[in-house]
Amino acid sequence: MAEFPAKVSTQTSTPPESSGRMFSGLDVNFIRSIPGILMMVEMVLGLLVWVLVADSHYGSAPAYGWVMFVAVTCWLLTVILFVLILLQMQRKISVVPWPIVVFGYHAAATLLYITAFITCAASVRVGNPGVNEHNKRAAASFFAGLVMVAYGGSAFFSFKEWRGAGSNAASA
Repeated sequence: MAEFPAKVSTQTSTPPESSGRMFSGLDVNFIRSIPGILMMVEMVLGLLVWVLVADSHYGSAPAYGWVMFVAVTCWLLTVILFVLILLQMQRKISVVPWPIVVFGYHAAATLLYITAFITCAASVRVGNPGVNEHNKRAAASFFAGLVMVAYGGSAFFSFKEWRGAGSNAASA
């Protein structure tokens, strides 16, 4: 027992410097990851869909109201989810099953954008060649298709994160 105090060290250590992972509470690695990049793509392209549909005169095509609803709703929810993940709020709000919520959101947004893309593309009509309405609607359809693919990719990566990299039915 006499050698016990000699073997114990009472020095405290400081945590090592992080290598750029956190910058004043921001998760910089999330921005560099594939899911983070996909969410930024969804925000940019979703905003383009929103602007193009809002700028076109959709009185003759009332289905554009649905496209506008999907674009604005998904864009706002994606911005909120991006900020929550960037600020690492999922660690502070641990009651919420975040992997399931993120997967569910991305899967639902993919389905909504499928309907919005089909609605938007079906509503494009070639009108007067001098009017830009055709170009705006065609561009909105194109970007809605790209956003749909981006949400599908996010749903895929969210599913992989939720279920784990190597899990299957037998191991679960």
